[in-house]
Amino acid sequence: MTKKATVLFSGGVDSTTCLGLAIERYGKENVIPLSIHYGQKHDREIRAAQAILAHYGMQGVEIDLTPVFAYSSSSLLAHSDAEIPSFSYAEQLAGTAGAPVSTYVPFRNGLFLSCAASIALSLDCCCVYYGAHRDDAAGAAYPDCSEDFFQSMDRAVFAGSGRALHIEAPFITKNKAEVVAEGLRLGVPYALTWSCYQGGNRPCGVCGTCIDRRRAFEANGISDPASE
Repeated sequence: MTKKATVLFSGGVDSTTCLGLAIERYGKENVIPLSIHYGQKHDREIRAAQAILAHYGMQGVEIDLTPVFAYSSSSLLAHSDAEIPSFSYAEQLAGTAGAPVSTYVPFRNGLFLSCAASIALSLDCCCVYYGAHRDDAAGAAYPDCSEDFFQSMDRAVFAGSGRALHIEAPFITKNKAEVVAEGLRLGVPYALTWSCYQGGNRPCGVCGTCIDRRRAFEANGISDPASE
C-alpha cells in the first residue's frame, strides 16, 4: 500500500518546509496539506498557504476551529484587544515569570494535531507532520512546540489510533536557521510564505516571529525572499 502523510500547513516557513519534506518523501500526490482557521487577526497566512499549494499544483483541506478559542485572550486572536508585542521572544519571556508569551493560543497545537490525526486516519495516512522547532519551544514561549509535548502527543496518537498513526516533527531538535537550511535544499518557495503576526502587504519586521525569521535567513547568508 502506498504511504500517505498529512501536513499541518499554515503557509509559514516551518510548515512549508515540512510540506516540502513530505513531498520529497511521499510524492505530492500522497500528501494532504491541512490548513486551520482558528480566529487569528488576519487571513494573510491562509492566503499564503493557498499560493504555495498553487505553486506545487496541490489541493489542500481547510477546517475552522475558531469557536474553540472564543474564551482565550491571546493577542493573536481577532476578538482580543491586546496588542501583539513588537520585540523578540527572549525579551517577552523576561517579563512573563516563566509563563508562555501573549501570542500563545491555549493548547493550539494539541487541538490541531488531534484534528489532523482524525483526518489522517480517515484518509489512510501513516503520519501527521508538524513544524515545531527548538527556537519556538525555548523558554516555554510555546510549550506545545517542545520535544516533551511532541513525544507525549505522538504516544497518545499512536495508542489512540490503534498503532496506525504517528506524529512526525522533523525539526523538533533543530533551530529555525536549520529549518531554513533544509528548505533551501528542498527548493521551498519562501517568497510565497507568510510568518508575520500582523496582516498587510508586507511583514511588520518587529513582532517575535518576524525577528526570528529574519535571523534564520541571515544565519544562512541570505536575505528573506519574502521581504525583497
